[in-house]
Amino acid sequence: MKKLSIIFILLLSSFSLFAQSQDKRPKIGLVLSGGGAKGFAHIGVLKVLEEAGIKIDYIGGTSMGAVIGGLYASGYTASQIDSIFQKTNFDELINDYIPRASKNFYEKRNDELYAFVLPFNKFRVGIPEALSKGMYNFNLLTRLTRNVKDVKDFNQLPIPFLCIATDIETGEQVLLNKGNLAQAMLASSAFPSLFSPVEIDGKLLIDGGVVNNYPVDEVLKLGADIIIGVDVQDGLKDRTLLRDATKILVQISNLNMIDRMKDNVKKTTIYIKPDIKEYGVISFDKGREIITKGEEATFAVYEALKKLVPENSAYHKPKLQIVSDSVFVSEVKVNELKNFTKAYVKGKLRFKEGTTITYEKLQSGINNIKATENFSAINYTLEPNGYGETLNISLKEDPLKTFLKFGLHYDGLYKSAVLANISQKNLFFKNDNASLDLIIGDNLRYNLDYYVDNGFNISFGFKSTFAQFNRNVANSIQPGGIVGGDISLINIDFKDWTNQAYFQSVFVQKFLIGAGLEYKHLQIVPITIAKNSPDIDNNNYVSAFGYLKYDAFDNKYFPTKGWSFSSDIHTYLMSSNNSGFNPFTILKADFSVAFKILPKLVFKFQTDAGFSVGEESVPFFNFVLGGYGFNAINNFKPFYGYDFLSIGGNSYIKTSGTLDYEFYKKNHFNFSANFANLGNDIFSSLDWFSIPELSGYAVGYGLDTIIGPVEVKYSWSPETPSGYTWFSIGYVF
Repeated sequence: MKKLSIIFILLLSSFSLFAQSQDKRPKIGLVLSGGGAKGFAHIGVLKVLEEAGIKIDYIGGTSMGAVIGGLYASGYTASQIDSIFQKTNFDELINDYIPRASKNFYEKRNDELYAFVLPFNKFRVGIPEALSKGMYNFNLLTRLTRNVKDVKDFNQLPIPFLCIATDIETGEQVLLNKGNLAQAMLASSAFPSLFSPVEIDGKLLIDGGVVNNYPVDEVLKLGADIIIGVDVQDGLKDRTLLRDATKILVQISNLNMIDRMKDNVKKTTIYIKPDIKEYGVISFDKGREIITKGEEATFAVYEALKKLVPENSAYHKPKLQIVSDSVFVSEVKVNELKNFTKAYVKGKLRFKEGTTITYEKLQSGINNIKATENFSAINYTLEPNGYGETLNISLKEDPLKTFLKFGLHYDGLYKSAVLANISQKNLFFKNDNASLDLIIGDNLRYNLDYYVDNGFNISFGFKSTFAQFNRNVANSIQPGGIVGGDISLINIDFKDWTNQAYFQSVFVQKFLIGAGLEYKHLQIVPITIAKNSPDIDNNNYVSAFGYLKYDAFDNKYFPTKGWSFSSDIHTYLMSSNNSGFNPFTILKADFSVAFKILPKLVFKFQTDAGFSVGEESVPFFNFVLGGYGFNAINNFKPFYGYDFLSIGGNSYIKTSGTLDYEFYKKNHFNFSANFANLGNDIFSSLDWFSIPELSGYAVGYGLDTIIGPVEVKYSWSPETPSGYTWFSIGYVF
């Protein structure tokens, strides 16, 4: 027993001596400079440091050095960070991509109608403060740092950490070592003009590289005895290489850094300078090559690194075990807002308090708020409250309320058109948006839209539209023809003035359900018949309508995944033509789905149908098929193989399929086929289920551009003597 006691005491003494020797081990600080995409080299450096068995005790970083350093300090290994960056879509990050599914129908329409949007304030046209507000980046960093979301003092992270930002108002350095880690990393990397400034504790912060791109002094103050420094910033370039705004901004930042770096290098024990001169700050597509350059530069000083490792004491950083990707949100708190209600904000989240959600669902909810474009800054945190998490959302309302928007379009029905829009938010009430489109071209048109969005509560709005065109249409779009005689085609002037008042809400957090009343004036004047011939239609109509919609396509014009559904019922109650009008109802539904067959090959399937109920419908409220690329009003439907508005009836069923191959980025080749049965009361028997009477095919090329899709299609049908070539340029309106 006595011997055992002696052995135990000796073991304790040995452990104590070992612990003391570990405490006396020189503390190693890691300094990571900023450099945009060049900062990928930090990942390569970290990989080699881990291979050498070096334990990092402190980390300080700026810009991209802050992002990678912050992730490493939160517990990730170099390989895990490498995997994260390989999976990140940097095009989406830079452009602050918001998934289409995060936008409501009103916001989808805005994104898919206007090519250019400019802020308009006090009769002056402005420009956005930055390309991106950084919300995509913040969402990503928030999810990645969820393991340490409750750590507010960065000295309490697995590795003590700090980063540097710049106060844009004073030009002073701001040391970030407390607060929200994701927000701190975002502020330190907010490159001017690329990302919007980030507000923290009342200070407006941008990229720390402007004032201190290599925080060696700050890491020494943490207690580091040895500094390993990684410098990925540019040297000064001559005028021949300063050919874009990004390079000029980097040059300005570096003017103050070059002389300072000479002193910083003297304070660095092991200085690592990867050879990445040929890469730029936005060379994100060269990430793998830049990581390799970081590895090569670190292997060049490998022997010096090994000397920092105590004999037989190589450190092996454990792989971070990620906590559950779900959270119980027991409460949602929103700061007081002047122009928007809390119900509006909570409704945008599309999840309710007292539910368990994934971080992906949380990010989707935040994206929904951002998609409104009503807020210049969005910040959120999750705070434990004993029985779940409180989601604290802090929003800063965008002071800009007025916007000018523009678009261009050409198609074979409405011809060429230029769209000018003015939009005003908070015109009369909280949560409202007023928009006026004036469409100038071969056919003058307008769209007036006023909408009050109350989130989960009932929303309401008013629409007024005027559309017109001149076109040869088939006389036989209904039995007996539109006019008498043996006339196959009629040249008409078509005018439609429609006004709707409606209310709507979100159904099961996905579907849009609504109803309303409509007043319409329809005027159709025959041009090719005798001048004293009566108008085909010149009447007013009053109707009631209801609808149910869902749209989860990732892209309206070139979808790669998702599905959509819409249904509509329209009951025409009254007409100014009292002698020849009987009430009737039109019902219609549409379903579409798109999915990838191969990485670049997508198949889209669509089926839609409609029919009328009543004594007799109005011809131009019937279903009229033909043409492509135009803004469909009433019940005009595109159909390959037939000219615009060339076949019609009061009921139809149509099915189409499209194979779309993206052979080069944003360049598409596609083949389409559609089939239909159309006529009068086709659903009164099983004839609609027979072999389709109508068919058509099309081959085309499409290019996704800043003004919208540019498409050319050649279409034909075995039932028609000639084919048709259609051009559609720009977003459809």
